[in-house]
Amino acid sequence: MMRPFGSLLDFDSALKAVLADTSTLDETEFVEIGLLLGRVLAEDIQATMSIPPFDRAAMDGFAVMAEDTFGASRRQPKQLTIVGKLYAGQFPEINIDSGQAIQIATGAPVPKGADAVVMVEETETKGDSVCLYKSAFPGLNIGREGEDIRIGETILKRLEVFNPGKIGVLASQGLSGANVIRKPRVAILPTGEEVASTGTTLQPGQIFDINTHTLASVVEQSGGIPVRQAIALDQPNELQLSLEKALGNDMVVISGGSSVGERDLMFTILEKMGQVKFHGIQIKPGKPTMFAIVDNKPVFGMPGYPTSCLINAYILLQPAVRKLAGLPSARPNIVKAELTHNISGSVGRRQFLPVTIKDGFTTPLFKESGAITATSHADGYLDIPQNVDILYKGSVINVHLFRD
Repeated sequence: MMRPFGSLLDFDSALKAVLADTSTLDETEFVEIGLLLGRVLAEDIQATMSIPPFDRAAMDGFAVMAEDTFGASRRQPKQLTIVGKLYAGQFPEINIDSGQAIQIATGAPVPKGADAVVMVEETETKGDSVCLYKSAFPGLNIGREGEDIRIGETILKRLEVFNPGKIGVLASQGLSGANVIRKPRVAILPTGEEVASTGTTLQPGQIFDINTHTLASVVEQSGGIPVRQAIALDQPNELQLSLEKALGNDMVVISGGSSVGERDLMFTILEKMGQVKFHGIQIKPGKPTMFAIVDNKPVFGMPGYPTSCLINAYILLQPAVRKLAGLPSARPNIVKAELTHNISGSVGRRQFLPVTIKDGFTTPLFKESGAITATSHADGYLDIPQNVDILYKGSVINVHLFRD
């Protein structure tokens, strides 16, 4: 028999509840530097060496004593004796004295005695001498030891996400990798006699399992590792056994069985095995969504309809997986566009409506929740508050773009 929903939770409260019961993993793993992009650092890292590790030339030119150049100009150049050359990677064995200069390449260590580098464009070489056409001051064109990084300082902090720049900082210390938070394993459990695995033969009345693949993509996009489970039939014992197996992972996402029909059994099973935090949200699509804690693991019960399932994955599952992985909340990706059609609001429910965008205009995709093309053709969605009766054609509105 049909079992009615309890009181529906508003979306903001539902998301808050999900995040409150989802904790960042404390397990770590060492990952080599070439594979760190996008990974989350598990501990602070202190510098073991200064960068630059020595005073170095910031320009090609001549290392000099600055006082030897005072007053130099095009009309009255200063002439110094060249006593050597230095290239990057060489360590200076020559010190300079007053009246001397050493030709130096960018990145080469500055020799003792020199306190400035005159760039080559301001000089002219004549035999074993160099004419300087511009005066220098102490420190000119020299990168000082420790100017960028000082030994002992914290150069990377826990929960920072590795990007190319942060990987460069790690490499500057000669480190071959770092300890990062382990990627969360998220079990995806499809349910129902009406769905069949892709690659099999459909029986009468069946459709192929769409949600496993869309959910897996969202999990992977959010920093997790999707773990695909076999389809579970709508039988209490089989559903419970499948859920118990799925709980060997860090999070479980169940597709189907979350509504209130006669064969929607998941609520009863979750209530028996753990604590159901909510069942039903004031949103369209996605009203039947459930969230529970079982064996200290977050468990989502997603609607079976593909559009409802995928929209909920973007707005609820993605933030939860990111938190589990230690990733920061995704930054809103919003653009403004002009509406091409009138849109009616959903009485009492916040609406997430897929739309397309072209040339500054946005068009709603009016399709039912079972139509996967509603999201496959969409560029993003509108977030329509529950107290809005209608959005009028020509209105300039915010479109939340899906992330590639």
